[in-house]
Amino acid sequence: MSFAADIKPLFREDDRASMDFAFDLWSYDDVRANATLILERVEDGTMPCDEAWGEDKIESLGAWIGAGFPP
Repeated sequence: MSFAADIKPLFREDDRASMDFAFDLWSYDDVRANATLILERVEDGTMPCDEAWGEDKIESLGAWIGAGFPP
């Protein structure tokens, strides 16, 4: 599991643009720094703003966090 191969592709260009005011969803450093908040938001369905993530995507993000944020 890695950010480049498994996590960054979860975020669409529109997701990135929507959150650009706070952080860059395509930036490893930004996502790592905000990972807990991002996970909370995707779990409660408030992110992304147009449709909730499926359980598989949520599990991938959680696993990446649990694995220590591999780049």
